[in-house]
Amino acid sequence: MKRAPEQPSGDHYLTIDEVRLVADLRVMHAKVDELFQIVTNLKRRHHEAAVRKYADREVLDEDIRRVDEIYLWFVQMKDSRVNLQVG
Repeated sequence: MKRAPEQPSGDHYLTIDEVRLVADLRVMHAKVDELFQIVTNLKRRHHEAAVRKYADREVLDEDIRRVDEIYLWFVQMKDSRVNLQVG
């Protein structure tokens, strides 16, 4: 009977929750990059006044609110990282 290879010291297998987290992070990174590219192109191609004129006001306001929430979460993550490095 074959034995499973032993784990090298210091390495560990990821749990299912860790695998899910890594997958979620990869999706997040891709979506943040996608949103950045879309907004960059929108800004490059169109004046802000035109965007405001043709946007659905309620949807645009909701988009802004959501991006604000995401931004604040990233700032919190950044502050936590800085505090860990200092402490």
